Amino acid sequence: MILLRKLLFPIAILYGLITAVRNYLYDKGILKSYSFDIPIIAVGNLSVGGTGKTPQIEYLVRLLSPKYKVATLSRGYKRKSKGFVLAAANADAELLGDEPYQYFKKFPQIQVAVDADRCNGITQLLAQKDKPEVILLDDAYQHRKVKAGFYILLTTYDELFCDDFMLPTGNLRESRAGAKRADMIIITKCPSDITEIAQDNIRQKIGLDTPIYFSFVAYDDKVYNASGSIKVSAIKNQPKVLLAGIAKPKPFMDYLGTENDVVITYPDHHPFTESDIASIKKQAAEKIIVTTEKDFVRLEAEILRKQLYYLPIKSRLVNHDKTFDQTILNYVGTCTGNR
Repeated sequence: MILLRKLLFPIAILYGLITAVRNYLYDKGILKSYSFDIPIIAVGNLSVGGTGKTPQIEYLVRLLSPKYKVATLSRGYKRKSKGFVLAAANADAELLGDEPYQYFKKFPQIQVAVDADRCNGITQLLAQKDKPEVILLDDAYQHRKVKAGFYILLTTYDELFCDDFMLPTGNLRESRAGAKRADMIIITKCPSDITEIAQDNIRQKIGLDTPIYFSFVAYDDKVYNASGSIKVSAIKNQPKVLLAGIAKPKPFMDYLGTENDVVITYPDHHPFTESDIASIKKQAAEKIIVTTEKDFVRLEAEILRKQLYYLPIKSRLVNHDKTFDQTILNYVGTCTGNR
């Protein structure tokens, strides 16, 4: 696989050229970007998958929703619906996609919408009688048709964008130069005890004046389902099934796993079928099944409900969290104040 990606290097060069021309046309105003009279924060990455966008969006929801009417807008990856959809009581993962449905279930105080055309999605949200005061764009860093007011770029500690290369040789969707559009950069999935020296080394490697923050994944000490919760310490050493359909499941497995566990993995955003569920049930027998929160919203099948639990995670900043929070609040406050 590594050899094949190296052999595809000429295609990576061509792909990089195409994305560079596209960005140039947007930067020069030849291709039109649309701005809106509302604070819009775009969260995204330069690489494909697995940088922690979902917990970062949730962090922003927790920060902003006590003071403002917040809406999230995603494309709704692998949903079965088309066009603009605003989540309502009949919503499910098939209608919205797994991540937006997770937001909808977790944060009833916000509006959750999906639309592959983010410009149309924002227009539709603002046309409502009860329109939002802040919109969070999920995975929209390359969506240049909309000009957000604030861009947050995510890159993982183990796979920094500055060490990567263009698809298909590497994992970058666009050139590293795209990082210059960011108003702040967050290095995600860091060790919780990352040193100041290690942080400074990463800042120097990235080589930008953009503010850089460092975050880690904080796992809950309980697993949950509709019936209740169980402490992780109570199930840690008992035989169980660990189930994940996410881009990078290893940290989840490492946190919960022992040698006695059955491990089942699927591709990211995998649409679970009846045969999948039957297979999972057969392998689990009477064991408890623990999955990720994103997978849980796609697996709410009656056959699994009693034994299926999920492990929540949160994004936490290593330090400077007050500075980060105040930067976001200042941006939103200034925009809403000007309006």
